[in-house]
Amino acid sequence: MVSTKAPPSLLYMVKQVELVVRSHLDELVRPAGITALQYTSLTVLERHDGLSAAQLARDSFVTAQSVADLVRSLENRGLVRRERNPHNRRELLILLTDAGRELLDDVAEPVRELEERMIRDLTAHQADQFRQSLSKAWQALS
Repeated sequence: MVSTKAPPSLLYMVKQVELVVRSHLDELVRPAGITALQYTSLTVLERHDGLSAAQLARDSFVTAQSVADLVRSLENRGLVRRERNPHNRRELLILLTDAGRELLDDVAEPVRELEERMIRDLTAHQADQFRQSLSKAWQALS
């Protein structure tokens, strides 16, 4: 009798990739004294500096409660700073410091190598399609 098991769901496979990437990322950034979640937040600020805590939480995939501890830890390390929003004095904006940029520069090569390892069996066209497909999937659920 031939097995007719269904292949794993895409949701399951995406979660598997996310977990293994996070595990490898944690290993890569641990020597710099940060976690994969902190790294993600720093890269978000590198792309969009001066975010509110709520925006940073959304873009970093953490809860509003978690981002407060995360930012406090990064601020204590001198990797981010907070300053009042000149357009809304009640809001604090989170900004990447020079030390934060330097840390990101220090881990950029190993992180790039991890991404290359993840897609090394794909052609350049397949890698581009993969990126586009992930973007479309994210947009469909956002």
